[in-house]
Amino acid sequence: MHNSTRWHVCEDAAAVATEAARRILAAAETAIAARGVFRIVLAGGRTPLRTYRLLSRATADWTSWHLYFSDERCLPPDHDGRNSRATALAWLDRVPIPAPNIHPIPAELGAEAAAAAYRHPVSTALPFDLVTLGMGEDGHTASLFPGQVHPVAELTHPIHGAPKPPPDRVSLSARALSDARAIMILATGAEKKGPLVAWRAGEPLPVAGIGGTGGVDVLIDRDANEALIPYRL
Repeated sequence: MHNSTRWHVCEDAAAVATEAARRILAAAETAIAARGVFRIVLAGGRTPLRTYRLLSRATADWTSWHLYFSDERCLPPDHDGRNSRATALAWLDRVPIPAPNIHPIPAELGAEAAAAAYRHPVSTALPFDLVTLGMGEDGHTASLFPGQVHPVAELTHPIHGAPKPPPDRVSLSARALSDARAIMILATGAEKKGPLVAWRAGEPLPVAGIGGTGGVDVLIDRDANEALIPYRL
């Protein structure tokens, strides 16, 4: 666990999504004012999608946003299991972000080819302004799973044998996900208590390996908290 990990406890999953959306919009305003562009990495999963539905109703300088994905499943582009598809339905199809500003992982090419193809878009975007991530019940984040080892110098990884279907995926590496001005991790639900306890105890979970110069903000709800962290938000 990084020393600069900041823990924020919200009342429930809806409050986590609301706070996450607020932080994303604020980060976008700051980045656009400073550099004219906002580069964000998007997570898959239930809680991030709830956040994205809130963003679909927000007002922002959408033409200055560039969107990347933390990971993707090797499925056809229009498959409901794709993170890019779910994000489009919840948010991106509802706001005027220019299509060239959305950078999906071409996971339909297969894990190796897609990982190779996505390295250039990632390398030209670093450092990201904001990386958003979720956390699984086993402490995985993006498609970085416990027990798997990948070359530390890579920006993207082909993933095989994922413990959740489908087994073939593409993931940004811990190195790429950590190269960000801000990192925000969302975890909600009682099933996240176990990995949160392990994370705070210093166990080497994949999620614990993410950390940038600006630190990491972890937003959790009271169900996931198990009274480990004082209620603050």
